[in-house]
Amino acid sequence: MKKLNIHNRFTAELPEDPLSTNEIRQVLNTCFSYVNPRIPAEPKLIHASEAVAELIGLSPKDIQSESFLNVFSGKEVLPTTHPYAMCYAGHQFGNWAGQLGDGRAINLTEVEHNDQFYTLQLKGAGKTPYSRTADGLAVLRSSIREHLCSEAMFYLGVPTTRSLALMLSGDEVLRDKLYDGNPAYEKGAIVCRVAPSFIRFGSFEMLTARNELKNLKSLTDYTIKYYYPEITEEDPKKSYIQFFKTVADKTRKMILDWQRVGFVHGVMNTDNMSIHGLTIDFGPYGWLEDYDPNWTPNTTDNQHKRYRFGNQANVAKWNLFQLANALYPLINEAEGLESILESFSDSFDEEYKEMMLNKLGISTSKEIDDKIILDLETNLQLSETDMTIFFRNLNKIKKEQSAEEAFACIQDAFYKPEEIKGTILNTWLEWFSVYLTRLNTEKIPNEERAASQDKVNPKYVLRNYMAQLSIDAADEGDYSLIEELHLLLKNPYDEQPEYEKWFAKRPDWARDKVGCSMLSCSS
Repeated sequence: MKKLNIHNRFTAELPEDPLSTNEIRQVLNTCFSYVNPRIPAEPKLIHASEAVAELIGLSPKDIQSESFLNVFSGKEVLPTTHPYAMCYAGHQFGNWAGQLGDGRAINLTEVEHNDQFYTLQLKGAGKTPYSRTADGLAVLRSSIREHLCSEAMFYLGVPTTRSLALMLSGDEVLRDKLYDGNPAYEKGAIVCRVAPSFIRFGSFEMLTARNELKNLKSLTDYTIKYYYPEITEEDPKKSYIQFFKTVADKTRKMILDWQRVGFVHGVMNTDNMSIHGLTIDFGPYGWLEDYDPNWTPNTTDNQHKRYRFGNQANVAKWNLFQLANALYPLINEAEGLESILESFSDSFDEEYKEMMLNKLGISTSKEIDDKIILDLETNLQLSETDMTIFFRNLNKIKKEQSAEEAFACIQDAFYKPEEIKGTILNTWLEWFSVYLTRLNTEKIPNEERAASQDKVNPKYVLRNYMAQLSIDAADEGDYSLIEELHLLLKNPYDEQPEYEKWFAKRPDWARDKVGCSMLSCSS
C-alpha cells in the first residue's frame, strides 16, 4: 500500500483524546480518540470494488496483494498513520442519547488522489472508547448488505459513502439478530468504507451539549476549510450560516433521491446524518416493494414508524433543526438559521414535484400536475403495487394508446392482480385517461420520453430478498452471488437482458422472512 498518498489532517488539526487506553468511557474536550483495529484471526477478502480502489489510487493487482488484505482487514496499520475513532453524540428516534461515537468504526487515515481526499474507515474492526456495551465487531450479513448497498446507491446516482472491500475476519461474533433473547454466533466481517469524511450532525451536537465551544468552532472551521472551500464569507457568522444552508441543500437533495428510487434508510438518527449530504450507516434499510409510504424496514421503529418512507423529508428537517441548535452558539442569531429551515419544506415540495414529473415523463409543469401526482400516490396504495416495476414500465406507454392499453403496460406491478377489478380498476383507468391527456399536451416523441424516464426510474434495485440470497449463499462459502449483484447494480438503469430474472416482484417466500421484510439495527 505504499502507493497511497497519506494525510492526517483530521488528527493533526483537531483536539485529541489525551488518554490512550481503549476503555469504554465518557471522552471530554476532544473530537477523536486514537485506537488501533483489532487483529482478525484469519482475514479473507470476499469482494472488492475496483472502481473505489481506483478512486484512492489502487489497481486491480493491488487488491489481490497480501498488503491489501492486511491493511483493510485491520491486521496491519499503515506506516505514518494513526487510526482513530470519532467522538459524537446524537438524537436517536427523537430522543437525546448523549455521547455515542464510533462504536464499531475505526478511521484508518485520509488519502489524496487526483486532488480529491478520502477517509478510509473500517467498520467492524473492534472495540473503541465509544462502544458502550458492545464489542465493536460486525457480522457477515450486515457487512454484505452495507458493501452491496453503498455501491448500488452510487450507481443509482444517490449521494452515498462507498465501500472498498468486504472481508471475513475469521472470528465468530455473538449476535441477537432480532433482539428476542436468542443470540447465536455468526461469521465476523469487516467493511472498508470510503467518504470525504465521516463527520456527522452529531459531531457538532456533542461539542455544543458539553459547552466545548472552542472545539465547536475548530471543527466547524475545519469542515468549511477542507470540504466547503467555496464559502468565502469574511464575516464568520455569515460563513457559518452559509455552511448550514449548504448542508441543508445537500441533505434535501439526498432525500429527494431516496424518494425517487424508493429507498428507506430506516434509522435516520442525527448521528447517522453526514455533514456532506451522503447516505451513511446502512443498517435496517430497504427498498419499497409494495408502495406504502408508512413502511419502515426497522423492527425498532415498527410501533411509531418515525423513519417510514413518507416521513423521511420531515425527519431530515428535524435533524437539521438539531444541527442548527448545535451551530447557534457560533452565530448567536436565530434569524438566518430559521429562514433556512423554514424554506426547507417549500423547496422540497417544489423539487419533489419536478422529480415526480420526471418519473412520469412530463417535462413541463401545469396546475393539473399536482392532482395527477397526488392521485397516483393514492392509487398505488389501493392494492399492493411494486414501485420499481410500476415506474419502470411507464416507459412502454405510447401517447396514442387508450387508457386500457396504457394500464396493461403496468399490470405486472400488482402483487394481487385478482384485486384489480371494479372500483379499483375504474380508478386506475380514470387516472391513465388523465395521464395520457397530459402526455399529449407535450411535443416530446414517445421514444425520447421513454429514454428520459429510464434515466430516473431504475430497472434494478437491491431488494432485501436479493441481498438475503447473497447472504445465505455466503454463509455456505459461495460468494458468486455477491459478485453477480455487484455487476448488476453497476448499471441499474440499463435493460441488461442477461439479468432479467432480477426485474421481478418480491417472491412470496420473502414477504415475512427475516432479513427480507423487517430488520433490526444489528442487520
